[in-house]
Amino acid sequence: MNILITGAGGQLGQDCCTIIGKTHTVHGRTSGQLDITRPEQVQREVQTLRPDVVVNCAAYTAVDKCESEQEVCWAVNAQGAAHLAEACATEGARLIHISTDYVFAGNKPISEPYREQDPVVPLSAYGKSKLAGEQAIADRMDDFLILRTSWLYGMGGHNFLKTMLRLAMADPERTIRVVNDQYGSLTWTMTLARQIRQLLSSGLTGIAHATAEGSSTWYAGAKYFLESMGVAFSLEPCSTAEYPTPAHRPANSILENSLLKEQGMNLMQGWQQDIDAFIEQYRSTLLT
Repeated sequence: MNILITGAGGQLGQDCCTIIGKTHTVHGRTSGQLDITRPEQVQREVQTLRPDVVVNCAAYTAVDKCESEQEVCWAVNAQGAAHLAEACATEGARLIHISTDYVFAGNKPISEPYREQDPVVPLSAYGKSKLAGEQAIADRMDDFLILRTSWLYGMGGHNFLKTMLRLAMADPERTIRVVNDQYGSLTWTMTLARQIRQLLSSGLTGIAHATAEGSSTWYAGAKYFLESMGVAFSLEPCSTAEYPTPAHRPANSILENSLLKEQGMNLMQGWQQDIDAFIEQYRSTLLT
């Protein structure tokens, strides 16, 4: 298949190019190479490449900056998604679009994960822009698959786990305070890329959740990762109230991969298993 991957410079985009490129013809485009906020660029690229599938990994994901840079956030996450949907609909391409747990309010009891059919009530500028992107796609085409995921990490960019490691290695005696009342699933971009590859020609449409299985808090996830890395560290749990941020963050970001499981297509693994595999593959690089 002929695949166009937008946002190819990000951690998920990089892993998608690697994984999907093993079995398909891939055209990876960074934001500098293809600006999805410019409809003429998008239309021209899709017309030229004539992809079977467009995988949209491009997004403005600086969640706190989205509160003060809402125009930029909206241009990428909402209007950019609309431009891709219009181009794909015109050229007959399938669109796989990456969305987020932030479309939910996050106020369900922790024992109840969010499923695809649950009401969406975004409480942050980022979440509102991503929901608008979902709706723009659904309004413009039929052959689309929106994958909601959460708490991504990989080797190709900045993320929570790499930040924790950098802080611990810089000063093992320093106590790092980490939020312990927000729950979600740390999801390795490599595993998500494998899931996306499986879904390219699946015919599955609509909205599906795709996160690692199981859940933890940020504190528990950081502790597991640093212990597994074998580095000295000092962590202290804290509450969301003790660590205020400009953007509202859901207390419950746990997503259930209901649709993928119903269709027998779920490739997502337990979050600890993914961290173990991530460390096995990249430990020496992470420590340099």
